[in-house]
Amino acid sequence: MTAMTEELLSALDDSSKDVGEALTLPPALYTSEEVLDFERDAIYAKEWLCVGRAERIPEAGDWFTVNIAREPIIVVRDKEGAIRAMSAVCQHRAMQVCEGQGNTTTFKCPYHHWIYGLDGRLLGAPAMERTENFEKSDWGLPQMRVELWMGFIFVNFDPDASPLAPTLERYSKYLVNYDLENAVCPGTFTLEDMPWNWKVMFENFNDGYHANRLHQYVQDFCPSNLSAFPEPWSDDSNVIFRTSGYTHLDGGFNATHRVIMPVYPDLTEEERSRSTFALIPPTLCFGTAPDQCFFFLVRPKTAQTIDVEIGYIFHPSALEDPLFEEKVILSDAGVQVFVRQDQDATTKVQLGLNSRFAPRGRYSWQEESHVQFNRWLTQRYRAGWSNRAAATS
Repeated sequence: MTAMTEELLSALDDSSKDVGEALTLPPALYTSEEVLDFERDAIYAKEWLCVGRAERIPEAGDWFTVNIAREPIIVVRDKEGAIRAMSAVCQHRAMQVCEGQGNTTTFKCPYHHWIYGLDGRLLGAPAMERTENFEKSDWGLPQMRVELWMGFIFVNFDPDASPLAPTLERYSKYLVNYDLENAVCPGTFTLEDMPWNWKVMFENFNDGYHANRLHQYVQDFCPSNLSAFPEPWSDDSNVIFRTSGYTHLDGGFNATHRVIMPVYPDLTEEERSRSTFALIPPTLCFGTAPDQCFFFLVRPKTAQTIDVEIGYIFHPSALEDPLFEEKVILSDAGVQVFVRQDQDATTKVQLGLNSRFAPRGRYSWQEESHVQFNRWLTQRYRAGWSNRAAATS
């Protein structure tokens, strides 16, 4: 049975109405491998994909790999200090050239020892001298576009993609006082094979409706009724976000309801009285609090499983504290309460979406961000559907 149909596409209209009228997305969008295959072409091949923080590769030759939508990617800082992204697929027999991270001057495919430079050029190809019309200059690693935003590295497979930063301006102004380019991410950790669709992850991250319901007691300082959607949605925007007000200054997502790390020093009193939660689909979930920022890098593996890389970002002064490591442990202990509750909820949501009784539900006003995400998604689905139809006609 085919999941991607004109009827399914038409059904998205009801998910893009005003929040008081809209229906939730059709359940098939969360469960079907055919839908994910469609998304690989319609979304992942066209959109800006966040792969990590620039500070992860500070020196020339530093590199790491990431796999997004079945595409292994090398992210590297070249000899001139520029960040590059390229396919990790050897152009000889398609073996992945490298995995993990490190520092190097060249990349050598372990299969037949083809050697590539930090710029992706093919530098060496053993025993190819008898191959007719073989020019090393024709066989470099395919390159991707790169853009930096707030210290994050984004890549794009589409050479004609419009710049990312102008499409994020609605949210960027909320981050100015965090000076994220100079903030510090001590490291990340990855949760593998989480049993839910990538869109379930995005919806849960930016769902103000469940804030002090699912997270009762631990998030009472940041209640659902203080959710706000301060910027009207724009069709040319690539960010969906909300603010979440606190009941007191310098709230913290832990059992004390107070910050643990040093507060970012340039924040206004208003900024110290709220968090922001933002989606930059299809890969980055990002949030702010007075003493830290946090991000989830979401990478689908199947229609119903994802990997999630998680990191925290602090003001540099936090690392000067002799008790920094101990405070990180305390802070993370509080966050893990939320993580456990969210993981239980999203696992059960995904199970429910597979049910014959899975609904197309209605939204609360506190879920305005979901409707904005639906509109973002519908635009890409329609464009991808049109492109597929044109390719087959």
